[in-house]
Amino acid sequence: MQIKARYSHLNGEEYLLVHRKRLWDEVQSVIEEVDAFACRTKVSREKTMRGKTLYSPTDMNQAFKEGLQDRGWTERRRTFWVTADERLMRGIYNLPEDEQKQAIEKAGHTPIMSYNQTDFVKDRVAVEVQFGKYAFVAHDLFVKHLSFYVSDIIDVGIEILPMKELEREMSSGVPYYERDLLNVLRQGRGVPAVPLVLIGVAP
Repeated sequence: MQIKARYSHLNGEEYLLVHRKRLWDEVQSVIEEVDAFACRTKVSREKTMRGKTLYSPTDMNQAFKEGLQDRGWTERRRTFWVTADERLMRGIYNLPEDEQKQAIEKAGHTPIMSYNQTDFVKDRVAVEVQFGKYAFVAHDLFVKHLSFYVSDIIDVGIEILPMKELEREMSSGVPYYERDLLNVLRQGRGVPAVPLVLIGVAP
């Protein structure tokens, strides 16, 4: 697999080059090591592509997972408590999770446990590999990466996406770099408020 395009949002790539170059090199090495053609294993059952052998999102995700985990990248969860009271939520968001729960109970509400989870985190850098459904990319960018950044767990997030040329050879509903690049650009220069690197990959 190779990087065909990348976009640095709020100086995400520049941050990596200056402060986390080893990690940036690791991510690029993992991408280069993924054998995309070995992941062309899915036989389509969709009407428009019935019987065609496509790239398997599951196999590609597994290849990335093995490469990153072998280099010490691990899953990270951030647990928090929520309720329907907006004013209360604004006041407790940055508290430790046990204090969030206590504050909700003290206010007479029922606390609901929730969490954000990122697949790969190492030394304050997060990586999401997204070959699933296109709706998940917005959740990665505007919820996962942003939440971990605001919570001072990461300094930059990396999102790995298929290029359109790869997406054409996958099941319908898969995201592609060019569309999600536009989704970020049209929000304006400061949104989402987290340094990011979008990477488009293809065989």
